[in-house]
This record gives sequence, structure tokens and C-alpha cells, in this order.
Amino acid sequence: MKKAVVTGAAGFAGCNLVEHLISQGYEVYAVVREGSAHNRRLQESRCLHPIMLDMEQMNLLPGKIWEPCDLFYHLAWAGGRDEFDLQYRNVDVAVKAVEAAAQIGCSRFICTGSQAEYGSRTEIQTEDLAPQPFSSYGAAKAAACYLTGNRARQLGVEWIWGRIFSLIGRYEPHGRMLPDLVQKIRAGETAHLSAGTQNWDYLDAGDAADELIALGEHGRSGEIYNIANGDYHPLKYFTEQIRMNLNPEAQIVYGELPTPLVSLQPSMEKVKRDTGWKPKMSLLESIREYH
Repeated sequence: MKKAVVTGAAGFAGCNLVEHLISQGYEVYAVVREGSAHNRRLQESRCLHPIMLDMEQMNLLPGKIWEPCDLFYHLAWAGGRDEFDLQYRNVDVAVKAVEAAAQIGCSRFICTGSQAEYGSRTEIQTEDLAPQPFSSYGAAKAAACYLTGNRARQLGVEWIWGRIFSLIGRYEPHGRMLPDLVQKIRAGETAHLSAGTQNWDYLDAGDAADELIALGEHGRSGEIYNIANGDYHPLKYFTEQIRMNLNPEAQIVYGELPTPLVSLQPSMEKVKRDTGWKPKMSLLESIREYH
């Protein structure tokens, strides 16, 4: 049986990844924080082995896994976008995760970055663009990209970096724009948004999990890949789709909130070429199933 390690395994993206790995025949070592309320998301399975470990204890992980594994997915990440100290610490943890992967005997290390590495760009976001982050979070992700890649080469571990854009779906927490908007529309409440002119891209978290698995199995070592849908539109296009399909009588007032600097326009040509992966769930299908 194929084996994988997943850090941040009880998080939004992490739990989707664990479930999809198991459904595709993997035995999974799921690294989670002890006492986290999210740990209850992990469903019991003979193929699932939870490991309680704080991120700062990443160097202890090899002592808790007694067999070589095929893939190591590092998704654990802490702190808000401008919590500099925590973001700085995340970089060190990511490097220690590469070292743990090497000690465990993992042949491949796949780490998740973010669209925040690109910063505020007006052009199509291809993976060869130089990072221009403007937040501590984006800067830390960009630093971790270069440093984990360098450390992996030193240790002889194959390395892949996946930049996540905007996920929706199963386990998406409230407090984010989309689930809160859906809740207001269904309740017939008025929602207040920005002008919605910035381009946006939504990918179901289950599709993101399948893309991460495709990258782990077929992605080219040493490469960066976007994790997104690729079907981007102005945000208002999506919010009006949601309103018209869930409750056409609901009201959305546009232009009352500032328009974000970020506009998402990811290219997905590289991942499709290298792995053959394509998204399956539309925005509305994801909302109907999980919200």
C-alpha cells in the first residue's frame, strides 16, 4: 500500500487531502495539533494514523513513523497575514519538515504555497513570475519555497511546490467571504461587498486534494505549480451566480467595501500538461453540496 505523511491534516485543505488520499488507496500518517477542535474532522479508518505533534516539534516526527513513506505533504502553517514572528517561524518549520521527510525515507516532498507570493499582479499568473509579496504571509511562503527547495536538493529528496489560490467546499470555515455570503443570501439578508471588479478564481477543496495527489504522483521534481481552477472571472460574476441560483430575491449591495489589491488570474497550463489533472466541481456544485 502507498503511504503518505500529511501535516496540517485537520485543516481545511489538509482534511480534504487526507480523505482523498485514503480513497485512492493510501495509508496516511496525519500530523495534527493535540487538542485542536478540528481533529474531530478526521474519520476513523484502518488506513489513518493520527500523530499529535506541535509544529515546533517537527524534528521529532521521524521517531513517530517507523516505515518509509512515498509522499510527504507539508500543509501546516500558522498565524495571520501580518503576524511577522509567526510567519517567520513557519519558514523554519517548513525546512525542518523537509529534513523529517528525508529521515523518514519519503521520496517526494510536496509543500503548499500561496497566491500571496505573486502579490498584486495585473498579468496572468504563470509559475515563472518572480514573487512580489506585500504581506508577511506571502513573503514567508516565498522564502519557504526557495529554502525548502534548496534543502530538498541537498538531502536528495524530490521537491514540488503548489501555490494555492482560493479554495471553497467541505470544511470551509465561517468568517470567510463566500460561506458568509451564502448564509446571508439564503436567509434573505442584504450582503455588502466591494465593487467586485477584481478577477477571482474558485477551486473546490476536493479538486485541490486531487491536484495535490496528481502532483505527488506525476508532477516534475523541482517545479512550482498553481493550485487553482483556471476559470477566473470578476468576483461579481460569481456572487451574482450564487444569488440567482440560491435566492434571486436577496440583495447584494456592491461598492460599500474597499476593492482588494489582489486579482487572481492563474494559468493552469503547466499542471494540466504535466499531470493531466482537471477540476471536476463547479462553484455552484460545491456550494450546493457543502454549504
